[in-house]
Amino acid sequence: MIAERRAPGFADLYTPKLVTILRERYRLADLKADAVAGLTVAIVALPLSMAIAIASGVTPDRGLYAAIVGGFVVSALGGSRFQIGGPAGAFIVLVAATVERHGVDGLLLATLLSGVMLLAIGFLRLGTFIKYIPYPVTVGFTAGIAVIIFASQIKDLLGLTLAGKEPGPIVPKVEALAAALPSLNGAALLVAALAIGSILALRRFRPHWPAFLIAVAAASLLAWALHLPVETIGSRFGGIPQSLPAPHLPAFSLATVTEVLPAALAFALLGGIESLLSAVVADAMSGRRHRSNCELVAQGVANIASALFGGICVTGTIARTATNVRSGARGPVSGMLHAVFLLLFMLVAAPLASFIPLPALAAVLVVVAWNMAEKHEFAVLLRASPGDAVVLLATFGLVVFRDLTEGILVGFGLAALLFLHRMAQAVDVEHRPLVAEDAADAADERAPYDARLASDPDVIVYRISGAFFFGAAGAVGAALDRLGERPKAYVIDLSEVPLLDSTAAATIAGFVRKAERQGASVTLAGARPAIRRVLLTHGVRPPQVLFAASVAEAARPAA
Repeated sequence: MIAERRAPGFADLYTPKLVTILRERYRLADLKADAVAGLTVAIVALPLSMAIAIASGVTPDRGLYAAIVGGFVVSALGGSRFQIGGPAGAFIVLVAATVERHGVDGLLLATLLSGVMLLAIGFLRLGTFIKYIPYPVTVGFTAGIAVIIFASQIKDLLGLTLAGKEPGPIVPKVEALAAALPSLNGAALLVAALAIGSILALRRFRPHWPAFLIAVAAASLLAWALHLPVETIGSRFGGIPQSLPAPHLPAFSLATVTEVLPAALAFALLGGIESLLSAVVADAMSGRRHRSNCELVAQGVANIASALFGGICVTGTIARTATNVRSGARGPVSGMLHAVFLLLFMLVAAPLASFIPLPALAAVLVVVAWNMAEKHEFAVLLRASPGDAVVLLATFGLVVFRDLTEGILVGFGLAALLFLHRMAQAVDVEHRPLVAEDAADAADERAPYDARLASDPDVIVYRISGAFFFGAAGAVGAALDRLGERPKAYVIDLSEVPLLDSTAAATIAGFVRKAERQGASVTLAGARPAIRRVLLTHGVRPPQVLFAASVAEAARPAA
């Protein structure tokens, strides 16, 4: 007996994977594996969280707050077994721009509002639609972010001294950095080169070692031992605190909420896309499946919690999530422990962070930017088709030279128009009735039309193939209007039309009215139930038009 399938309920969609793991009899061996994976990820996340925060224009402790508080919530409430939450490189430009326009309080308010938006997106079950971002848009956006991150690290990488504040836009930034080249600090360049070289060498010969942490530690030791004249976390920020701050709401008013709303929306959309993409990567590596809407709800709660503790934006991080899977994690406990290990670092070893040279953290982000640029995919898309190349370059150019949100919106719009154009070209209208023939001799797999239609001059058959929607309505309408004959009957075969929208229904209604003026009848054959409902809604109904299950039935003489 076949079990009846039921629609997924609230519990099926929003039960955290932590609950699922605990129901599966979580054992001590699983805890040990998760502890090792959590420690490994924490070692990777420690320098990254501080580096991303500094590049975003805030103090390094705010990156750690996001990784600790947000990372714990993402793993505890999320819909993925292996997702690691925390600050991400893709947010650097958005966060820096928000801090510059609205200050740190505005950033925290935007982060909190983005969490509320993500909660709404998750509970409205819109997570499925966020995944419909065209591939050229994501590649162009990611490559643009990588260029901006690299440009933002040149100052600390070379130890440059600027005459004024470093500009935000890429062109003035490059001009200011070029003008400051005579102030290049050889010691800073040496530290950065050592860090980059160490990272590349460790990844080449010891890929399982924590390259970022070892490189930063080695650069810090070198700078301290040789008393190199380079900026450190201590000299610029005074170090990091040894505890989490007490949670508190950021100051806000109706005016400030209105001001930061666009930034909050950008945080929510980018965070949703990044987190679901990271969850998909984890699924591919582990063979598991995540709950997208549950994941978005967790991301929402994580951003609210991060803002309450003074942290920056939180999202799923692909590199740290992949490290978690490769380190043998068994479930979300590893992500929760990664946050606990980061908290222990703050409580115990925070004073050591004062000795970390900023050129070393800049080197970490330069490597991150190089890895996230997706250079191979960029080159493939440039060769794939002119349309994909245009979408890719438009998104990339706008992200680098204009604005992140503008780049995504324009890229998505161009990709949608390109898709509609391709779909419209795929629609075909055939009005030559096929001659009856033996089925074994048919050149294709379509059944031939009824023999009476092939020989009856008073009946003309039109076959429409493909999605019949507003993009193709003009071409189909023009084909239907080219009527050289004046038959007694038209048969429109819709059996190969999987989709029909309101514009297409209006086109058919117009054709029916024209045929009626000529004294000809119209029969619609093979229309699926969903298509028939659309047609009936738009007034395409008997007696003006007849419906038949097939062309053969339409050709059958009335009894």
